[in-house]
Amino acid sequence: MPTLFDSIDFGPIHAKNRILMSPLTRARADRNAVPTPIMAEYYAQRSSAGLIISEATGISREGLGWPFAPGIWSDEQVEAWKPIVAAVHAKGGKIVCQLWHMGRMVHSSVTGTQPVSSSATTAPNEVHTYEGKKPYEQARAIDAADISRILNDYENAARNAIRAGFDGVQIHAANGYLIDEFLRDGTNLRTDEYGGSPENRIRFLREVTERVIGAIGAERTGVRLSPNGDTQGCIDSAPETVFVPAAKLLQDLGVAWLELREPGPDGTFGKTDQPKLSPQIRKVFTRPLVLNQDYTFEMAQEALAEGHADAIAFGRKFISNPDLPERFERGIALEPDNMKTWYSQGPEGYIDYPSATSGPN
Repeated sequence: MPTLFDSIDFGPIHAKNRILMSPLTRARADRNAVPTPIMAEYYAQRSSAGLIISEATGISREGLGWPFAPGIWSDEQVEAWKPIVAAVHAKGGKIVCQLWHMGRMVHSSVTGTQPVSSSATTAPNEVHTYEGKKPYEQARAIDAADISRILNDYENAARNAIRAGFDGVQIHAANGYLIDEFLRDGTNLRTDEYGGSPENRIRFLREVTERVIGAIGAERTGVRLSPNGDTQGCIDSAPETVFVPAAKLLQDLGVAWLELREPGPDGTFGKTDQPKLSPQIRKVFTRPLVLNQDYTFEMAQEALAEGHADAIAFGRKFISNPDLPERFERGIALEPDNMKTWYSQGPEGYIDYPSATSGPN
C-alpha cells in the first residue's frame, strides 16, 4: 500500500508525495482582491507539498466577501497570480486554484450587493467585514438569470486560472458556501428543478462542474465536498442520499480527483455525530480520493495503508510548518501556529515561520 511519501497523479498533475496543502484563507490580497507580492514567498515556502490547493479564490465580487481575500475574475488579478504560481513551479511544486463563491456567507458592505443563495435564508452568527464583525444579512434566492450569470463566472474563473499558470482548479462545493447551499436540504428550500429531491439539489453542482470541464478539461478539475455535519449553519438531514450520488456524478463527469472535508465528534474545527461518508463515496468514486480534517501523520499513514484514501490534505499544520513533508519524513516536531495572525496583513505569522533546516524564513 502507498505511503504519504509516494508520488501520485491527479490527472496530468504529477504530485511528488501524497501530502496536500489544504486551501487556507490568509487575507493577504488588497481590497480589490488582487494578490500581493508577499504571497509568492508564502506559497513558494510550501512548495514541497505534493499539491498546493490555493486559498479560496473568488470567481466574482458578488461571491467574494472575505476581507483581503484574492479573486480570479479580472485581468489584473490574473497578472498578479502569475508570479505566485511561477514561484511555486520554480521550486518544483504544483498548485491548483480553488474557485469560490461564498453564497450567503458575505456582507453587502464588502461585496456591494445583497448576498445570494439557493433560497432566502440567513446564516447564523456574524461575518467578517472591513469594519469588523457584523450580523449576516438575508440572502436573495437566485433565479434562472442569476444561475446563468454565475455559471459564466465559474467558466471565466477556470479559464483565468489556467491563464495565470495554475496546474488546474478545485471547485469549492463545501463548507456552507453557494454550491453546498444548493446541495443540503437545510438551506435549499426551492420547489423548482434545483430543489426538493437529491437529484435536483445536485443539479447546480453538475452544471458548474460541466462548465469548468468544458473550459479547461476534466483532467484539470477537482472538487471539494463536506458531506457530514453542520458547516456555518448548512446541514442536510440525510447526507448519504445526496453526497454519495453527487460523488457518483463527479465520477461519471470524469473529474480528476475529489477531496472530502469530514469532521468527527471530537473535531477541532467543527464537530458532528453524523457519520463520515468517505467509505460509501470510496465505492462510487474510483479516481484519487483525498481526505481532510484533523489528521495526524500517523492517522494519515493509516488511512492510506488501509485504502481509505489516496492522499491526505493538511491545513493548519502547513501554516506554521512550511516544510511539513520534510518534518513528517524526518520525525521533526511541528511548530504551533498563532491564530491571531491567520487573517492579519503583513509578514508576521505568514512568511516568518521557521523551516526545520534553515531556521526562521
